[in-house]
Amino acid sequence: MNENIKILNTEVLSNNWYTLNKVTFEHRDQQGNWTTQSREAYDRGNGATILLYNTSTKKIILTRQFRLPTYVNGNEDGMLIEACAGLLDKDNAEDCIRKETEEETGYKVSNVKKIFEAYMSPGSVTEILYFFVAEYTKDMKVSDGGGLEEENENIEVLELDFEEAYNMIASGEIKDGKTIMLLQYAKLNEVMN
Repeated sequence: MNENIKILNTEVLSNNWYTLNKVTFEHRDQQGNWTTQSREAYDRGNGATILLYNTSTKKIILTRQFRLPTYVNGNEDGMLIEACAGLLDKDNAEDCIRKETEEETGYKVSNVKKIFEAYMSPGSVTEILYFFVAEYTKDMKVSDGGGLEEENENIEVLELDFEEAYNMIASGEIKDGKTIMLLQYAKLNEVMN
């Protein structure tokens, strides 16, 4: 633990969808002075995301769905193109991403490769996101995908040319951080070669 931080109090502000905590803590600065601060931290659990790619066709699988937070922050129709992702729940990251891939995209992948993990919004959200890549082929398609009806998911599955998708970052058609990171990883590491 960090000897320069002392947690004084944690107050639950909301426990509706996920948990929003107000944490009061003391922080010792570089001069040795202690200050008391309060911050809110949103705990929605950890997640995993994956880029499915096909080296022979040079295509990738992405999804499109409505995302309310983007809509209320100026995304005109609220639709977002993004890589398949999901919360870990009780699963480990690898099991989670295999399950989410099948539910959302309809592809049953077995060989997934973890490439890194990252805090996505460390100023306010506790989540660590685990990033994966996996090759897919047509014979791995086991369903239409689209998400789970009981979770009110309405996910469109997109198969896009990799270069077209990569160029959608610059055009602004892809604005999702995790997806941009995965596409840049694939480009930098020449995954499609």
